[in-house]
Amino acid sequence: MITTDWNGGAQVDECLAADIKSIAAIKALKDHPNLLVFPHSFTKYDEGFGEKCICTFDEEEGKIHTNNIVGFIGKNKTQLTIRSRFTKNLDEKNDEDYFLHYMLQKVFGVHIFDLKHTTSKEKVFDFSLYLFPHLLKKALRQGVYREYQTRHYNDANVRGTIDVSRHLRTNLPFAGNIAYRTREYLYDNDTTQLIRHTIEHIRCHKWGANILSCDTETKDFVSQITQVTESYQKNQRQSVINRNLKPVRHSLYTEYEPLRKLCLQILRHEHLKYGQKKDEIYGVLFDGAWLWEEYLGIVLKESFNHYLKGKGKRWNLFDTGQQIIPDYLSKDFSVVADAKYILLDKQKSYRNEESATAIYYKTITYMYRWNAKIGLLLHPVSDSDSVKISRHQIIDTEGCVIKVGFPIPKHATTFGEFSETMRINEVEYKRLCREYIQSLR
Repeated sequence: MITTDWNGGAQVDECLAADIKSIAAIKALKDHPNLLVFPHSFTKYDEGFGEKCICTFDEEEGKIHTNNIVGFIGKNKTQLTIRSRFTKNLDEKNDEDYFLHYMLQKVFGVHIFDLKHTTSKEKVFDFSLYLFPHLLKKALRQGVYREYQTRHYNDANVRGTIDVSRHLRTNLPFAGNIAYRTREYLYDNDTTQLIRHTIEHIRCHKWGANILSCDTETKDFVSQITQVTESYQKNQRQSVINRNLKPVRHSLYTEYEPLRKLCLQILRHEHLKYGQKKDEIYGVLFDGAWLWEEYLGIVLKESFNHYLKGKGKRWNLFDTGQQIIPDYLSKDFSVVADAKYILLDKQKSYRNEESATAIYYKTITYMYRWNAKIGLLLHPVSDSDSVKISRHQIIDTEGCVIKVGFPIPKHATTFGEFSETMRINEVEYKRLCREYIQSLR
C-alpha cells in the first residue's frame, strides 16, 4: 500500500488491515531489530515522539489516517509506503519520492543520483545506507569502542590464567609452550567487528564508494575501524551478527547502540529481501517534521543558527524559568524563524495538526522574547515554481510574520533534474532570508 503523510484517510484492503493495525504504534515497534525509527532518541528530539502513531485505523470506514511519519514498514506480505505529500501525485507513472530522498541525502551528507528501485525492501536498504555515515560519525566521535575480550594463547610468555585442559591437549609432550587465557581491553571486539563487516558489505554495493567517502571524517573513521579489526574474516559474518544481538549498554559509548541496529539491518538485507520469519517487522521510518527542520538548518546555516532540543544553548522565557528553544535565530538575533512541515499556504489543518491560529503563537512569542521585528515561518509548497511570500503585519506593532514557502519541484522526471531544481531554489531561498535580516540593519 502506498500513501502519503497526513493523507486525510486512505482505504485499506481487508487482507492488509490486520497487519497494518499491528504496526500502527511506534512505541510497540522500536525494539524490533530490523526496524529503524529516526530520530532514534525520542527524548532529545520530542518527548512525545515515541508515543506517536505511524497511522490510526478507522474500523468503520476501513481507512488509515497518517501523520508526520514517512518511510517504509513491512510485516509478513504487507508493505506500507508513506511518502511525503509534497512529492508528485501517487497516480503518476514515477512513484519515487524524490523530495524524501533529497532531504535524506542533504541531511546525512550522501550524494546519489540513480534511484531505480524495484521493491520497498530494496528502498529500506537504500535508506539504511544514507544513515550509515551519519551514525558512524556520531559513534566514532566518542572514540573507537573498546571492551574486555577473552583471548586464548599458547606460548612461553604466560600473562594470564593457565588453561589446564587445553594445555594437556595441545602441549604434550611439553616443548616450552603453555596454554593460557587473558582478559584484555581491546579495540578489536564484537562491536567493531560488526561495523567492519558492514563497511565491507557496503564496499560491494554500487553506491559503496559514495557512501564510505562522502566526506573526510567518514573516510578517516572507516580507516580507523579497518585498522583496529585485524582479526576480520568475511566468512565469520553470521557469527559476528549473532554475537551482536544484544544492545550496547556502555555509559561512555551511548551512540554505538543506534549504529549497531543499523549495521544489523544492513547486513540482514538479503534475509529481508528473500523472506523473513512470520510476523517479523522491518523498515526505516522518519519524522517528516524533524527531517524538514534539519534540512532547512543546513540550507540556512550561513544566516541562522539552528537549535534542537537536547543539544546546544537554551533560554528562559521568564525570569522565573519556562525554558524555550527556537528552531532558528539569525546570527544577530534580529530575526526568528520556525520550520513548519505543513501546507501553510492553504490555511487548513490536518487531523491533530496545529490549528491555523496556533501556528503563529510560538513564533510571535519568540519575536517578543528577542525583541525581533520579523518572524519567518518556513514551509514547503507544491503548487508554485518560485518562492512564495505572504506577509502578515501584527496590528499596532512594528512586528511582521512572513510565511516563506519553499517550492518543491513537481515536473522533474529524474532525480538528477529534481536535485538541480532544488539547488536553484535553495539559492533563492537563502537570498530572500538573508535580505530580511539585512533590512533591519
